[in-house]
Amino acid sequence: MKRTQFLFSYGSLLQEGVQKEIVHRKLSGKKDSVLGYCISPKKVMGQYPVAVPTGYISDKITGISYKVSFVELYWIDQYETAVYKRVPVMLKSGKKAWIYIENRG
Repeated sequence: MKRTQFLFSYGSLLQEGVQKEIVHRKLSGKKDSVLGYCISPKKVMGQYPVAVPTGYISDKITGISYKVSFVELYWIDQYETAVYKRVPVMLKSGKKAWIYIENRG
């Protein structure tokens, strides 16, 4: 089993201050995108973006792919709360990554 995972971020985790607050370091990543998803016009708590699957390959979200440890992924899960759920995706680059999407139940 790998010791690190890729996490695709499109929201507040792109901010260095948020990264340092959650994982206690500045994350290093590469620009990438996920196909078949879009940002919902509905915002979580009125301000945070949320990805939703569309099923249309023409839809895409651009963001950053970060390499994180399992412990860091756990900390990020706590930060994202039950409003989001983490699901696996294939990025345009071909990397397998996690993304946080709307938790509808």
